[in-house]
Amino acid sequence: METQKFSYDNNIVRAFLYATIVFGIAGFVLGLTAALMLFYPELPEFLLGTDDTTIQSLRSGNIQGLIHSQGALGFGRIRMMHTNTVIFAFVCNSFFFAAYYSIQRLLKARMYSDTLSWIHFWTWQLMIVASWVTFAMGFNTSKEYAEHEWPIDILIAFSWIIFGVNMFATIAKRRVRHLYV
Repeated sequence: METQKFSYDNNIVRAFLYATIVFGIAGFVLGLTAALMLFYPELPEFLLGTDDTTIQSLRSGNIQGLIHSQGALGFGRIRMMHTNTVIFAFVCNSFFFAAYYSIQRLLKARMYSDTLSWIHFWTWQLMIVASWVTFAMGFNTSKEYAEHEWPIDILIAFSWIIFGVNMFATIAKRRVRHLYV
């Protein structure tokens, strides 16, 4: 019996792992910021300063200045960025990291296409950054956990389709006929 040699694509696994770590830290920092803003709603003005004199009246109970302030650093936008960063960036990147790692080893085959793997990686990271930018600018659909505007939704669907094609093509060309999971 001859020993077969083949290699796994660990570069894509490593890329998703690093993205998971980076976005995990970003998600936790955004979550901490949102939690602090619940207790200190004037935190953005305190850290970055403001020329709005009504903000100074927060201590006396007048919140009118706070209502018209903050913009990109407001609680609603920070909370939205936090939840989407944790769900889409941290959890999904860790899922893709685990999927790319385990699929190759369970099937004893390299991923069908390294190019599709990298297209999937970069479209997913582009979606995350585009979400941050649009949320900071105030563009969203106002639907809980589905705040992305439609172009970003299309990018999400495209990225999942690329992943699915790559995964099912890898299953089709597997080296092990019997799938034991």
